[in-house]
Amino acid sequence: MAEQVTLKGNPVTLCGPSLKEGDDAPVAVVVTKDLQEKAVGGAKGVVQVIITVPSLDTPVCETETKKFNELMAGMQGVDVTVVSMDLPFAQKRFCESFNIGNVTVASDFRYRDMEKYGVLIAEGALKGILARAVFVVDKNGKIAYKQLVPEITQEPNYDEVVQKVKALL
Repeated sequence: MAEQVTLKGNPVTLCGPSLKEGDDAPVAVVVTKDLQEKAVGGAKGVVQVIITVPSLDTPVCETETKKFNELMAGMQGVDVTVVSMDLPFAQKRFCESFNIGNVTVASDFRYRDMEKYGVLIAEGALKGILARAVFVVDKNGKIAYKQLVPEITQEPNYDEVVQKVKALL
């Protein structure tokens, strides 16, 4: 059954499976700001943090990406990817404007593979873009932590994410 979040208090249904901790993290292919394909999920031998946001051109997504860029600086053995539906060209400008270099910023515009994570918005004004979520994937490709932010306009709980990543390292 598809999950729901809210947008300014109004329910929004998501497409895809309702993944939970302990599930295999599906492999999804996204496109980096440099137009290179990158696979996220699956077993990679490193801890992965997969962050989905609606659009980098919104204040909450901008803040979240900048915050994760700061929090993940210097963490060894962690691969962090922020995924939105923004085109790679816009993502590149965003990263250059805000000196984003500790996380990979990527787009799901080509394959819409993040539906495998159950975070594609299925209805309403934001139909076709991604809900706000964070997945931490262990070295063996299992989902060790999932945070589907219940209200799209709110930031995630950064402390929980950092604690989980540190526990897995």
